[in-house]
Amino acid sequence: MVNSILLENLNTQTLKELIKDGVKSQLNDFKETLQTHNPDELLTREQTCNFLQIDSSTLWAWTNKGKVIAYGIGNRRYYKKAELLNSLQQLKK
Repeated sequence: MVNSILLENLNTQTLKELIKDGVKSQLNDFKETLQTHNPDELLTREQTCNFLQIDSSTLWAWTNKGKVIAYGIGNRRYYKKAELLNSLQQLKK
């Protein structure tokens, strides 16, 4: 079976909207999959940096600004995976 797309009578704006809607749908599915994994899972600082693909200095700054919430036991800091996902914001054009 061959999948094909017919683009006759389709303007560029409509194509952009179709692609945007498709990507948005896939991202929402991915986000739901991550959240249903284990929403209370705790991540170490290193795991959090890897998960968000950021440097530890960025994580420190975000924590101090209140963009992400850290939990601590002694000198150790942990981040809840579900809260990290909830802190993500949709960017506007």
